Amino acid sequence: MILKRLQDLIGGIYDVSIAHNVYDFLVTDRGRLPPAARVGAADEELLVAEGADGGGGEVRMSLYLDPALLERLRREDPMVHLHDGNVADYWTALEGVSHFLYVAWNAGHDKPVSLLELEMQAEVDKYVASYWLLRRQFPQRFPAELLRLLFERTRIDPALAAGRADLYREASRYAQKFCRRLEQSLRGAGGRSEREVVAELRRFYRLTNARKVAHIERA
Repeated sequence: MILKRLQDLIGGIYDVSIAHNVYDFLVTDRGRLPPAARVGAADEELLVAEGADGGGGEVRMSLYLDPALLERLRREDPMVHLHDGNVADYWTALEGVSHFLYVAWNAGHDKPVSLLELEMQAEVDKYVASYWLLRRQFPQRFPAELLRLLFERTRIDPALAAGRADLYREASRYAQKFCRRLEQSLRGAGGRSEREVVAELRRFYRLTNARKVAHIERA
């Protein structure tokens, strides 16, 4: 049940919890999605709709993940061994779980979420969750390759960006700036302890989009 383990990993880092299991919202058959979403080609997609009255309140979600991707993760479980061969699939699944958890948690606190905020937090979550996982699997080494793999070797596919490539690039730029400073702290620069880093991450998670950007720019 890798998706629930990812939900627990992210939730544990940020000390957030929701009353829902991601598997209760999982869809692996595009034919079950709304008609407008059935023609998509992305391996991961979160669909969100407000209540019928349009005035807020109930939020309905479905998380689509490609079944072939889930099967590959089942065969090469990144929670046991994260490596070059499964990191791309791991990040795709983690992004979906990140989106699901962030929308659900904010909805539970009556807080709106912008698309930029959602994508920026997901990029931060990829770095943070991967760092914690690799440190657990290989406690004697620092995963110095993460920043390069996530922010320098990853490219946006215009065909999948649906006209939002600029927004995704902006989200990645902010996340990269935040994670670069985070890495320095995790390496011990500035005399900050890991507990202090975790405290900052938890505060950051709870900020609004504008406050997240201001926090990154100040740093």
